Amino acid sequence: MSILARQADLQADPGHARAYVPGQRVLHPFVPQSVPVAAPQIPEADERLAIHLLREGVLAPHALLQALARHSERPGSRMTDLLLDHGLVAEAPLYAALHRLTGIGPADLSITPDPRLIDRLDPVFCLSEQLLPLRNLGHATVIAAADPAAFSRHRLRLERVFGPVLPSLAPARWIEQAILAARGVTMARAAETRVALDQSCRGYRKASPATLRLLGAAGLISILALRPILAVLTIWAVFTLILSTGMKAAALFAAMRRPPADSARAATLARLPVVSIMVALYRESNIASRLVNRLGKLDYPRDLLDIMLVVEEEDHLTRHALARADLPGWMRVVVVPAGRVKTKPRALNFGLTQCRGSIVGVYDAEDAPAPDQIRKVVDRFAQRGPQVACLQGALDFYNPSKNWLARCFTIEYASWFRVVLPGLERLGLPLPLGGTTLFFRREILESLGGWDAYNVTEDADLGMRLARHGYRTEILPSTTLEEANCLGLPWVKQRSRWIKGYMMTYLTHMREPVRLYRELGPRAFAGFQILFLGSLSQALLAPLLWSMWSFFLGLGHPLSGLISPQTMGLMTSLFMACEIVNIAIGVLGLKRSGHRLSVLWVPTLILYFPLQAFAAYKAGWEMLHRPFYWDKTTHGALH
Repeated sequence: MSILARQADLQADPGHARAYVPGQRVLHPFVPQSVPVAAPQIPEADERLAIHLLREGVLAPHALLQALARHSERPGSRMTDLLLDHGLVAEAPLYAALHRLTGIGPADLSITPDPRLIDRLDPVFCLSEQLLPLRNLGHATVIAAADPAAFSRHRLRLERVFGPVLPSLAPARWIEQAILAARGVTMARAAETRVALDQSCRGYRKASPATLRLLGAAGLISILALRPILAVLTIWAVFTLILSTGMKAAALFAAMRRPPADSARAATLARLPVVSIMVALYRESNIASRLVNRLGKLDYPRDLLDIMLVVEEEDHLTRHALARADLPGWMRVVVVPAGRVKTKPRALNFGLTQCRGSIVGVYDAEDAPAPDQIRKVVDRFAQRGPQVACLQGALDFYNPSKNWLARCFTIEYASWFRVVLPGLERLGLPLPLGGTTLFFRREILESLGGWDAYNVTEDADLGMRLARHGYRTEILPSTTLEEANCLGLPWVKQRSRWIKGYMMTYLTHMREPVRLYRELGPRAFAGFQILFLGSLSQALLAPLLWSMWSFFLGLGHPLSGLISPQTMGLMTSLFMACEIVNIAIGVLGLKRSGHRLSVLWVPTLILYFPLQAFAAYKAGWEMLHRPFYWDKTTHGALH
């Protein structure tokens, strides 16, 4: 029967709310007791709500058609959410109409919910379903819901947990605030420990005074035995340089090969999935409006796009900026209660509990993704089997010509995301993920425990955990633009955090090297060693390699008597070969990026990479006394 044909049969006042008891068939005349699972259709209760709003003048006729059309495209969605998300009706008149139509009264917003009742139902479930147990009256438990149909959808679970229930209605935002106030801290602590202890770095402790004294004594001894120690360290630096360059060369040749024909057919989806996007914000008061504009360009149905701006509870500056930003209905703010650490991965773990989509993505605050990026993600996941758990998009910069540092950073990113990572993927090696433009199958991400809340380079760590559990990461042919960190001190601070995270990740996964070897296999295990131990060694020991220039210039060197002319010649050839590989990767990456920067900037990276040494020493010092400190990268300074 059509909507219009049923209008005469609708009753505007079906009666007052009442409790229901176990075994009772009808909860309320408004709420359907079953939802058809055949062809997508609009539940009768939602049709009745829409017609009632139209009759009362709360909903305009064209808005009614738009709401019903969107509801039919997204079976199982909440009509109340669609109406509010698209600004088709205001919150106050919507709930006033719901009270009159259903007979379910408003919740008493002055009540402080009983945390024990929330625990019985599960706080995460309460947040995701917008259900809030308020109080137990002895004969029944008062439950508040944002959507009347929630009582029907979860009738069996509510009966099993509480017995008879008295339904009431409350706005979703009030329910979320009440749950966070009652159980937010507990949920935040759970977000800090989602990853199993044996795969987390949270057991790491800062160095004790005794350890620092021991390190100081080792430093004094090394001065007394300078030449042998320098010789050993130089040999190790050269050895890791050979391995790192060999891996880069292999990745370069793999990336240059014609990709194998993709046998996967274009996906045909009966319905598009809901995609949740998390953007962790901290002290980003000057970027909120631009963030809304950038994400607003994503070409994906707003009904199916769940964008969460995840903010720390104490970050009042950002929260006030978001409150003034007039956020669209398809964006929501998730407030993370204070915890023992304040890191991006902890915030993402907390946000993960409130995601609504089967696909979860991560962006940074300053990101400007390609408009069709989400559609590409959905298509790729639909084409691939469940073994592909993660997609990594390419990162690039929208200010590549700001200065020399920005140009070098742009070339480095072009090399990494357009040559090295695609090459490593084709070689079957584990990929250390970037911190943004990441997309996951939600069920797999949750099974791994999400992110390690204590690791300051949580993305690289998660990439290794995915590989250890047998999952694959693929490179997505889509680009996100962000702001290049083109000032010296901020660049060093950002890079030191990345290097410290690499140190944490290596130490964490190498606790049980035999187990790691079995889980990764010989090739991936070797790749892990070169990626992490090799890059760390190169950053920390770079000054030893620079010192080799003293030989070329005919100056003195502590190892002068230990290095023969023939050895020096071999090392000279090695250094030249390494630079040729780096330049080739830089030129190819720059060409693939489409930037109009001159390739003559590529050789200048020989002066850019030494900056990593300063960042590495800062990272090493922080590992000793501030291991979990998150050195914030400032965004929004450039336009």
